[in-house]
Amino acid sequence: MISPTEKDPAVPAIGVIGAGMVSHAYLGTISRSSEVRLKAVSSKTMVSAAEKAQRYGGLAMTTEAILADPEISLVVNLAPPEVHHQIGRAVLSAGKHLYTEKPFATALSDAHDLIALAERMGLKIGCAPDTFLGPGHQAARKALDAGVVGRVVGGSATMASAGMEHWHPNPASFYGRGGGPLLDIGPYAVTQLVNLLGPVARVTAIGSAPRAQRTITSPARAGETLQVEVRTTVNGVLLFDNGANVALTLSWDVPRHRRPPIELYGETGTLACPDPNAFGGEVLLGRWQGDWTSIAGDAAGQESVAPSTIVSAIRAIQAGLHPATGEPIGPMSPPLLGDRRGLGLIELARAVRQQREPRASGRLAAHVLEVLLALQACAEHGGDRAIASRVVRPDPLSEPMP
Repeated sequence: MISPTEKDPAVPAIGVIGAGMVSHAYLGTISRSSEVRLKAVSSKTMVSAAEKAQRYGGLAMTTEAILADPEISLVVNLAPPEVHHQIGRAVLSAGKHLYTEKPFATALSDAHDLIALAERMGLKIGCAPDTFLGPGHQAARKALDAGVVGRVVGGSATMASAGMEHWHPNPASFYGRGGGPLLDIGPYAVTQLVNLLGPVARVTAIGSAPRAQRTITSPARAGETLQVEVRTTVNGVLLFDNGANVALTLSWDVPRHRRPPIELYGETGTLACPDPNAFGGEVLLGRWQGDWTSIAGDAAGQESVAPSTIVSAIRAIQAGLHPATGEPIGPMSPPLLGDRRGLGLIELARAVRQQREPRASGRLAAHVLEVLLALQACAEHGGDRAIASRVVRPDPLSEPMP
């Protein structure tokens, strides 16, 4: 690990807007990297920004001050999705490269607006999720590109749980417009599928919302009820340009299941891929006969945790303590729950230095957003939708991310 005081002052200075739960992962990744350095953190009230800055070695600065700081060349947007476009536009207008949490925007026109502005300004955009840069997914990509299952003709992807209210300290926004499993967890699955198979050509979906209200059981607000304004279960189908026909299930109505995260069905075998919400995991190959064979990774690298573990971890993090060690969280702490979120930020910094398109790019995120919004329209109004945009699969990594 690199101590913040040991970092080269010539490496890009990073400003982070938003200091909620996910900021711990990003700030930890920035702190451990020799390729970027934390300059400042802002938040709505500045209280959480001051706390994060004290822990990770940066300064607490207002958003306006971050945008005006000439030393900061790249800004991370961790604000809520409904203001992603507004803040992203301010970042780009200030002449700074942008890395934003998912979803890229809540309207496709806003995503296109950010891409057009970046092009006019000569700037680059990166967007989460960046899990496909992890070793498990890169191993799956390598195996697929090597033809281990031949031409992929179909597949399935499932991300399902009992819902955010059972562990998240502030779950209400996840069930409002602009939320739901489609826009919250959907980016993980669809981004990884595009990484593996290429662009999506057409979609259809059916959605449902079994409950109009849900009761929060997470400790911070246990017993409160929240209104549901979105479909909480969506079953869709994605037809890819390469002909692959993939079934997709995204749900917050499932207490427990045994469906694999992603399976791809080729003409000569099946490839079972890791959880797209994690960076590591095992890649399995299945043939016509015989047992599954592990061809890369490790099942221990799935990084999945039980809801009870997540709740206890959040309690520790909110108290400023590392869930595994019990020690105060700081720049030299090990990754939280195996989390590496922020690798896409480092990859973006490399892309800026090398004057190329980042792998977790705005164009990739915009294509994924179009797919998700088309699925949402199908789930709410029926029918199927053609996808207008096309995107080139991100180049595989020549070497693992740090």
